[in-house]
Order: sequence, then structure tokens, then C-alpha cells
Amino acid sequence: MKNWRIAALAVVLTTFCTMVKAGVVVGGTRLIYDGTKKESSINVSNPDKNVYLIQSWVDSAEAGAGVQASRPPFIVTPPLFRLGGNQQNILRVIRAGGDLPENKESLFWLNIKSIPSVDKTQQNTLQIAVKTRIKLIFRPAGVTSTLEDTAKLLTWKRVGNQLQVTNSSPHYFTFFKVKINGTEVKGASMVAPQSVASFDLPSNVARGSLTWQFINDYGGLSNVLTSSI
Repeated sequence: MKNWRIAALAVVLTTFCTMVKAGVVVGGTRLIYDGTKKESSINVSNPDKNVYLIQSWVDSAEAGAGVQASRPPFIVTPPLFRLGGNQQNILRVIRAGGDLPENKESLFWLNIKSIPSVDKTQQNTLQIAVKTRIKLIFRPAGVTSTLEDTAKLLTWKRVGNQLQVTNSSPHYFTFFKVKINGTEVKGASMVAPQSVASFDLPSNVARGSLTWQFINDYGGLSNVLTSSI
């Protein structure tokens, strides 16, 4: 009787539910917009057999629940298109005006939503739209340095029970891992250009050797950098 019930449940699950895999692959974890160029682009591919509708747009960095975000000065083309199985396309991000700083980077979000097609021959299937959200960093023509060049300009110190990092460079730094005496500082995420960020220190760590890595323009990891607090 027990085996019969298990078999019946398996049949029901197989009939009414299907696993939906996100077949669309975005060609990067971030997009650096070079201010000396007219546009920046990123590849979108579909290694799956399914057909997807791709919708793309740019949000301001402050976009969030309950926040009235300003309209970003970028358009994505094509904003909406059909991506067949085993096909790829290129999304082009074009600046459309906007008064952005020329001495430091500006942060936005590039959203890419993949909506799977509906197979009308199959009943009771679950279709899930998947949205990929990556950083779009505008690097103006006036900023000629690189992350690697200016990483040494970041300074670290302890302030109370927090770790404070001061970034005097014109770049955004996204941290991969920050450790003190080998203990990871949870929540160490990012610091904006020409600003200060603070993160909670581990409860069992006061001072010592600090090591950190950041994510570079290509989504890879930097060399391990060292400091002390």
C-alpha cells in the first residue's frame, strides 16, 4: 500500500510539474561602459532548445522598494526580442544624455529578463521568467586609471566594532573577500568612489593582518592585497 501511494504521488508530480531551467546565458557579471565610446555591448546566448523572449532595461543604482529612482541616461537595444534555441544576440547599451560626473564612475543596473515560450501541446506546465541583474558601470573619459592601479589607494581602519574603508579613487570596488587574521568579514560588499564604507567586524577579532580581493572589470579576481588595522 505504501509503495502504491509513493508511485501515485510520483505520477501526480510528473503530470503537473516540470523543472524549468534558465537556458539564457549572459556573457558577463558586469558591464563596463567606456565613456570614450558611443556604446557598450554584452552577449546573450541560448544553449537550450527552448525559445525565450528577452526583455532588457537599465535601472538607476538607487532603484529599490519604495524608492523613487531617477531615469537612467541609457537605452538598451534591442529592448525586446525573440531568442531561439542555440542562438545568440548582442545587447547594446547606448548613452542617451544625462549629466554624469566626469571625474569618477557612476553605477547603474542592467536587467535582462528571459521569458520562456509556452508549449501549447503540454498541459499544466510551470513557466518561470528569470531576471539577471548585473552592474553597469559608466567610466567617463576623464578616468584613465584602472582598478589595479588605484587599489593601493584604499585605506582600512577600525572604528569601534566596524571595519572602515576609505576609497579616494574614482572607481567602484566590489569586494570578493575581506579577512582579518584569516576570519572573513561578512557583509564586506562594495565601496563607491571618493567615499567611505563600513562593515561589521567579526566578534572575535579586534586588530591584525587584513587581506582582501576585489572583482575586476572582467568578473575575475584580483591578486590578494594586504594591509593591517
